[in-house]
Amino acid sequence: MVDRIWLDVPYAEKDQAKAAGARWDPAAKRWYAPRKGMTALELWAAAPDVPDLLPGEDRTLGEGLFVDLVPSSCWFTNVRSCVSPRDWERLRRMITRRAGMRCEACGAAENRDAKRWLEAHERWVYDDAARVQRLKRLICLCTECHTVTHYGYAQVRGLESKAFAHLVKVTGMSHAEARSHIRYAFNVWEARSVRAWTLDLSILTDAGVTLQRPPRAGERGGFAAATLATERGIPQPATADAGEIVARIAVERGIALPADTPTATPSAAEPAPHRTPAVPGPREAAEPSLLRRIFRRGR
Repeated sequence: MVDRIWLDVPYAEKDQAKAAGARWDPAAKRWYAPRKGMTALELWAAAPDVPDLLPGEDRTLGEGLFVDLVPSSCWFTNVRSCVSPRDWERLRRMITRRAGMRCEACGAAENRDAKRWLEAHERWVYDDAARVQRLKRLICLCTECHTVTHYGYAQVRGLESKAFAHLVKVTGMSHAEARSHIRYAFNVWEARSVRAWTLDLSILTDAGVTLQRPPRAGERGGFAAATLATERGIPQPATADAGEIVARIAVERGIALPADTPTATPSAAEPAPHRTPAVPGPREAAEPSLLRRIFRRGR
């Protein structure tokens, strides 16, 4: 391969870098400067590569595909939201490279036509006594496997049937075994979600990655609400929390929630349209619902 002057270009800045003269190497999946001395590209000068094994990382933790729900106090507070865009690009590149450009759960490669991407997922360990949620591994997952791990979020997005089918296909579980596995994962999630967890991302800082301050536990509900609202195009008042936004999504999808949940029932002036259940298979089989569980525990 011809020597490249590699760049660290976050996805959101690719058009800006391209306009400044950067070129894309499809084999390496990375931007580069075509010649030396291009000062307009100095903004994206490459930093040293992140080591393939992060300090203290356990790459045996959480092998295979399983539902891996994060506590509600940490919704949308992932590694990507806690590092700069350029450091995220360095991490993403390391994670996909060391995985051989394949999903570490099912072995699939990226497929743009199928809208299958390779994504980073966090594996955490939980110290109940100290209430610390510690990052212990970063794993490369394809879009389908990543959707399975965040099964509750898949429900909210209307992707439960696809997630359930993919879980069964990859793991070889029977439908009954898969339902039991999902139910157990939701029970663990519910127990952990009654606490506010402190995030420990020391495996990143010890590798020279600079952190942006993640939202504090008390701020994460608003952060989650804003993210959900943006993704669904739902206007939100300044006081909206994640539970209120999820309730609006339930109304949008025609999912009945407890009658005494004020935000779960549409007003008489705006009746919810009649819709068939979005996910008849798993839901009719008594599959746990993130929407219902949020309100069952009083959010």
